[in-house]
Amino acid sequence: MFANAAPRNMQSNFTNAYREVGVQTGVSSASPHQLVLMLFDGVLENISLARGAIAARHIEAKCTAISRAVRIVDEGLKANLNLQQGGPLAQDLNALYGYITLRLTHANLSNDVAALEECVRLIEPLRSAWIGISSSQALSAS
Repeated sequence: MFANAAPRNMQSNFTNAYREVGVQTGVSSASPHQLVLMLFDGVLENISLARGAIAARHIEAKCTAISRAVRIVDEGLKANLNLQQGGPLAQDLNALYGYITLRLTHANLSNDVAALEECVRLIEPLRSAWIGISSSQALSAS
């Protein structure tokens, strides 16, 4: 029984280390625009993981995924808004990110998949618009 546990654990450690190096490499070579896109993707990925964990009744995994999503929203997206120069758009995004954090926290406390789905519905249009900004910049540069 214990003989098989070490290789699996070792494989998991290698996989996690490889993934961590990949993320660090991606972040260090990304433009500011790509970094924001990575934040949106990270929120959506962690919400998806949380939904799966709720369905599988894996409470620890759910808490971890939602906590990561909250940190990305608060420490990544919200904290980097320029509220002085961003005008009404930055103010609106600040309020929206605060609401998303509130809904994620509610989902974590009550295993509320509908609250997670609401957060996805709020983040996806922002992500799409952000991608559109990149596309329009590429067109105007050519």
